[in-house]
Amino acid sequence: MAINSASTLFDKLWSDHTVCELDSGETLLYIDRVFLHERTGSIALQSLHSAGYKVRDARRVFCTMDHIVDTFPGRGDKTLMPSGSDFILATRSETRAANIRLFDVNDEDQGIVHVISPELGLVLPGLTQVCPDSHTCTLGGIGALAWGIGSSEAEHALATGTLRVRKPKNMRVIVDGELASGVTAKDLVLHLIARFGSNGGAGYAVEFCGSAIRRLSVEARFTLCNMAVEFSAFTAIIAPDETVEDYVAGRDFAPKGEHWHDACRYWRTLRSDEDAVFDRELRVDANLIRPMVTWGTSPEQVAGLHECTPDPETFAEIHRREAAQRALEYQGLKPGQVIADIAVNAAFIGSCTNSRISDLRAAAAVVQGRHIAPGVRGVVVPGSRRVKREAEKEGLDRIFTAAGFEWRDSGCSMCFYAGGETFGAHQRVISSTNRNFEGRQGPNTRTHLASPATVAASAIAGYITSAESLANSESLIA
Repeated sequence: MAINSASTLFDKLWSDHTVCELDSGETLLYIDRVFLHERTGSIALQSLHSAGYKVRDARRVFCTMDHIVDTFPGRGDKTLMPSGSDFILATRSETRAANIRLFDVNDEDQGIVHVISPELGLVLPGLTQVCPDSHTCTLGGIGALAWGIGSSEAEHALATGTLRVRKPKNMRVIVDGELASGVTAKDLVLHLIARFGSNGGAGYAVEFCGSAIRRLSVEARFTLCNMAVEFSAFTAIIAPDETVEDYVAGRDFAPKGEHWHDACRYWRTLRSDEDAVFDRELRVDANLIRPMVTWGTSPEQVAGLHECTPDPETFAEIHRREAAQRALEYQGLKPGQVIADIAVNAAFIGSCTNSRISDLRAAAAVVQGRHIAPGVRGVVVPGSRRVKREAEKEGLDRIFTAAGFEWRDSGCSMCFYAGGETFGAHQRVISSTNRNFEGRQGPNTRTHLASPATVAASAIAGYITSAESLANSESLIA
């Protein structure tokens, strides 16, 4: 479909995939990739089969074992989650029957769906990809139009290769300036949510741009776009550039030969026109951002490490006042506590937000030559088996284990609680994950979101701190 006027990147991708406009006001979009996982994949495939339908094109459908599978070394089909093995066995059976490529429990390319999709080159700039997981927006980091769907929508996409979607509005978030040393994409997105609220992106597709965004690595762009759903956005996207081309080149499923050059020519058209009009525009000064950590049970309840927990009475809106009061009670905190004084019981490095090789390198750089504090449990879960092999090749696993961390196999692990493994009730966890609502990491478990470097530093110190503050405190002692 031709573009007759200045368009945003999101509008271009939407238009390129429009099959038709529906009387309902929705658009029927063409879907390039459908990715399933074992928590809901078998259910969608069984339901599809029961309704008398088949997968329309299995070549464009993939599935991985990531949500329920255990991450203990030497794992198999058995899981700590009750009935977890049933999900795994059913997913294996259904994908085999539908001739869908499955990244099984111990497949060498197994991993978290949003990690292995770009890692293998299954998702590419300009493609549409859907998955029954809300953090599918991660893939906007390479310029794909990707969003999370429900199981019934997955059935529709499997059967028809299309989806009915109501088009969201356009938002541009311009991030200029330069992130300070030790400040990461995780801190940037937490800063954004703190400033504009966890519903700040509701009803919008967000395009991140600006000088600070252009300097981000592709893996950092994944982290930023991953938490767009915590901003309540439909999805997020960043225009692909040479950094993305370098990242994609040579991936298993990436175009090769002349197809590669054709693909690059198309990808270079994927940017918003200079005079494109956005429905809303936000600006962020990267120079002002410092390491952030959540104190409450929402990603917007976040502050700098040297700030204090708030007094709920200072919130003007009743709902925010009540939310802050409840969050402090759940977290076992009081108003006015210095965040950097809060002791932790555990540290978790993993999830689709922060489990890639650059995340593990950043955390290992903090950990190297140190040991986690007495009484603190540390767990590191690589995002994929490829990430795990690369980390072991670099010796990162030995750095973590020498420091007292557990070194796991890949998967979602304790990013969320599905009835299996947990850190335990009232345990305080500094975590590189994306959600901190009540019970996210287990019944009554208390979660504080932060970057991998901050998680690593806090594990060493035994209380919430940044890598820079940890080094400064050690130099004073020396």
